[in-house]
Amino acid sequence: MYTLSVSSLNEQIKALLESSFTRVYVEGELSRITFHSSGHIYFTLKDSSSSLSGVMFRGNASKLKFNLEEGMKVVLDGAITLYKPRGTYQINCFDIQPSGQGALALAYEQLKKKLFAQGYFEQSIKKQIPKFPSKIALITSASGAALQDMLRIANQRYRALEIDIYDVLVQGDGACKAISDAIIIADTKKYDFIVIGRGGGSIEDLWAFNEEIVADAIFKATTPIVSAVGHEIDNLISDDVADLRAPTPSAAMQMCLPDTNELLQNLDSISSQYSQVISQKISNSKAEISHLFELYAGHSMEKKLEYKMQEIKVLKNSFSHAIDMRINIAQNQLKSLETMLKSNHPKFKNKKGFAQVSKNSKIIDIATLELGDDFEVQSDEIFLSAKVIKKEKI
Repeated sequence: MYTLSVSSLNEQIKALLESSFTRVYVEGELSRITFHSSGHIYFTLKDSSSSLSGVMFRGNASKLKFNLEEGMKVVLDGAITLYKPRGTYQINCFDIQPSGQGALALAYEQLKKKLFAQGYFEQSIKKQIPKFPSKIALITSASGAALQDMLRIANQRYRALEIDIYDVLVQGDGACKAISDAIIIADTKKYDFIVIGRGGGSIEDLWAFNEEIVADAIFKATTPIVSAVGHEIDNLISDDVADLRAPTPSAAMQMCLPDTNELLQNLDSISSQYSQVISQKISNSKAEISHLFELYAGHSMEKKLEYKMQEIKVLKNSFSHAIDMRINIAQNQLKSLETMLKSNHPKFKNKKGFAQVSKNSKIIDIATLELGDDFEVQSDEIFLSAKVIKKEKI
């Protein structure tokens, strides 16, 4: 009987499997994923009733655009091989694609979800683009049409500007690192803002701007970053992380640079408004000065003296008038007293049989005299001293 060693049998099985299953596509669900420090990925692919071990060596694993996750349904492209030390067969994966959607689309969603959770898209931390920049950086391909478009717009709108160009790969292997390195270097140069961009293309062409290394460089930069990649319909990770998203490279220049012609028109308008304001202020000042001169003239020493002289003149006229009135009143009072005197003095009385009765030099009513009282009787010609010896009522 011919016997085989375990190693020999495994070697024959290995040769048979690898020659029979040189390229297979298998769909299943990922489980027990292990990312080894060597860069290799080990996992199990299973369905409802069976499982299959799998390995993806570092060279192929480094090309994956998305992250393998537990329970993810995928399609494996690979070959069946035998791992001789254990005598187990496995699939050696060349490529892995997510079932039902493209790898790039999944990678985009995975990274976007991750960065969102880390606060990369937070609007409150977005930096403002200066209104009047003096020095900017353009990170793009020096041979691309996007650069020429940006330079043309900048030359049309705002020539008072220093522009530094960082020539980088914008697609393919190494593009993402070249872009991130350029951002890191430009961020140390104190630019007013940095534009990263390129023209349109497929999602594969634009993929460098969806890489995490580029997102990290944008997020950590202290200089405002403008993402101007592809066309308006393209939406990339760099657009969400950047401080400003421009739909196209030329639009970035239109959005971020002031228009010199518009500035000149604004200056003309401001100059006219300024002249109008100054003229109005001068007119107001003249009117105020004229009013102050009038107030000064009204309160000057000459004017005050004139007012006082007029007051004195008025007072003089009033005084003379008051004196005349006082004299007239006194004269009238004197005449009245003279009239009263004439009417009451005994010597002016013309009626016979009437005389003035007085007692102790005071005129009294005769009815007040009592028996024995001494009294005087006076007419206009005679003065008598008398005594009451009899009193009777008539």
